[in-house]
Amino acid sequence: MDYLKRWFDQLRPSGTPHPLEQMASEQASPGFGPEPDPAALPEPIQRRVLMITHNPALRSQGGRTVREYFRWNEPDDLAADYIEDVRWASYGCVNYAVVERLVVDGYPVKADGFRYDETSYLEAWRTRRFHQPDGVDYLALVREFRLVERVSDGEIDEVWLFGHPYGGYYESIMAGPGAFWCNAPPLRGTEQAARRFVIMGFNFERGVGEMLEDLGHRAESILSRVFADVPDNANLWKRFIRCDQTHPGRAECGSVHFAPNSQRDYDWGNPRPVRSNCDDWYAYPELTGDRFRVVDCREWGGGDIRLHHLWWLRHLPHVAGVMDGIAHNWWEYVIDPNRV
Repeated sequence: MDYLKRWFDQLRPSGTPHPLEQMASEQASPGFGPEPDPAALPEPIQRRVLMITHNPALRSQGGRTVREYFRWNEPDDLAADYIEDVRWASYGCVNYAVVERLVVDGYPVKADGFRYDETSYLEAWRTRRFHQPDGVDYLALVREFRLVERVSDGEIDEVWLFGHPYGGYYESIMAGPGAFWCNAPPLRGTEQAARRFVIMGFNFERGVGEMLEDLGHRAESILSRVFADVPDNANLWKRFIRCDQTHPGRAECGSVHFAPNSQRDYDWGNPRPVRSNCDDWYAYPELTGDRFRVVDCREWGGGDIRLHHLWWLRHLPHVAGVMDGIAHNWWEYVIDPNRV
């Protein structure tokens, strides 16, 4: 519970108790689940990250960077918190290390060749009229930072892009040979890489909760691929994401946008009580199909984006072993697409 307490101290307004603080102290609910037997855990996965931050200086504003001028979040702090959150949510399975940080004094080029400068970006922000199409030219980034070469040489496993709003990044995109949908179309033109890799896109106007949402959608894409050929009646991924809206009275863990009791997208603060079998997933692969109990939003943070996503990620199967050719540790697929 010490780790939860640190979140509460960071997330709650001064002097206001977080909705989960009392639950954690009283252990009134399984909430984030029991710690598993260490002997059941798989070998940790180590991932080397290249972190690239587009944070141009504003000469008209005394040389302050765009992040400083708008008082947006420090990328290094976001990355550190995200690394720890993912490590904790995966029961120590996923261990990210940023092996290099590059800060770019400039704006990334868009797919149609447009590039903001100081004047055009500040005007777009003032008028809320941003360039369309917004998408960045990923192949230009791949060439500029030698991503294919660095992945192929084993220097890095993954890339994190940090940038300002309307930088044009996807939340995640997969590159390399045999790349497939990863909350974005596969990045064609990178097939010469020695292996697949994911490029994450983070916005330093936002927080760690939004970063975890990016990871959650990455997990949804990749696990859908892992279970693509499994019949519905045996498809554990489709069972995992059941919510009350789609399966009344038979909710499991829901999805990134839909908690077990959600009635619309992002409805993580819904107090409506529903039956859920979410606790069954803490015992995976010993699923009984009969650990139903009544849950509501207090279970996952009362509407807090970061805590809901941690709750959801914490339920992903995470132990050693294999069944029907699919690992009991789903994190290995989410983090390393070459294992799919």
